[in-house]
Amino acid sequence: MMSVELRRSDNRSTDLRGLIQQLDQELAVTDGEEHSFYHQFNGIESIDHFILAYIDDIPVACGAFKKDTDHQVEIKRMYTLSAYRSKGIASQILKALEAWAYEESFKKVILETGKRQLAAIQLYKKNGYHQIDNYGQYAGMENSVCFAKLLP
Repeated sequence: MMSVELRRSDNRSTDLRGLIQQLDQELAVTDGEEHSFYHQFNGIESIDHFILAYIDDIPVACGAFKKDTDHQVEIKRMYTLSAYRSKGIASQILKALEAWAYEESFKKVILETGKRQLAAIQLYKKNGYHQIDNYGQYAGMENSVCFAKLLP
């Protein structure tokens, strides 16, 4: 079994920026004509809490959270390189992000993903997230599906 090392980071990481560039390229294809709408909410400049997964010192996955309210964070920028998918890495990142948010006294996690992102939907359901009404800028967006989870 491969050994995954999780590292906390901020938005200045070169490794992070490489992963985000690949994520954005994939989303441009998956989101199609709606990509520009979603892309405007996915800048990393306003996010300070990232977790990167490394295997043999190679960055293979990432995820982040950003403060939404005093009690709630939003999961953002979840991504795993295709060669490393279906190995449990995204679940490890998600759990680490939840633990970090809990350390910082947040009580709830929310997130948005696209209806075409079937693996992402499965990931969130498997990790205890339940579907909620689309929130904020995603309200009324046909392609969006939103989830929430209370932290312990």
